Amino acid sequence: MKMADGSTILRRNRPGTKSKDFCRWPDEPLEEMDSTLAVQQFIQQMIKRDPSNVEIILTMPEAQDEGVWKYEHLRQFCMELNGLAVRLQKECSPTTCTQMTATDQWIFLCAAHKTPKECPAIDYTRHTLDGAACLLNSNKYFPSRVSIKDSSVTKLGSVCRRVYRIFSHAYFHHRRIFDEFETETFLCHRFTHFVTKYNLMSKENLIVPINEGNENTGPGESEA
Repeated sequence: MKMADGSTILRRNRPGTKSKDFCRWPDEPLEEMDSTLAVQQFIQQMIKRDPSNVEIILTMPEAQDEGVWKYEHLRQFCMELNGLAVRLQKECSPTTCTQMTATDQWIFLCAAHKTPKECPAIDYTRHTLDGAACLLNSNKYFPSRVSIKDSSVTKLGSVCRRVYRIFSHAYFHHRRIFDEFETETFLCHRFTHFVTKYNLMSKENLIVPINEGNENTGPGESEA
């Protein structure tokens, strides 16, 4: 990217750069990003600017392919959710959380096995994020980052349902960790807004309250 004075901005953290100065270059318009990863870079740029402004982050640029937009956002959610998974490991173990639950009523079955079955919550979290990464990086379903078939886009909803359960377990059973993470990232708020905006999940399954009136803690057991 060139500035008005003709100088070129090198978008790279040079050796010796302090952590507080990482990625401290000016924002770049999406149309000027010359890369197959432009949409991902643009989304990350918007998050870095203000992670609390979920409406702006989720606002799709004009002429942007909606399938690619949804796909790249879901990839980003899964990458950031790894941060929550790492924090959960401090107190969520196979002995403390023997099932993947949300409240005392909801029990989720893990789809990573040949037949969906119960898993300790931390294992469910790992299996779900691993499975999402495998699918979203699949050359069969997502061979391109600039154009995605409608048949592949339809698979995003099932990924959303599974990864959302990580939020719900953290909220109802590890509230301190959830609150600390959410205060920094606004990730659950952004995710809920995202799946609502694009109809990727039904509202009755959005059981983590985020001031959207989606509080539902009725009993149930759910597969993938």
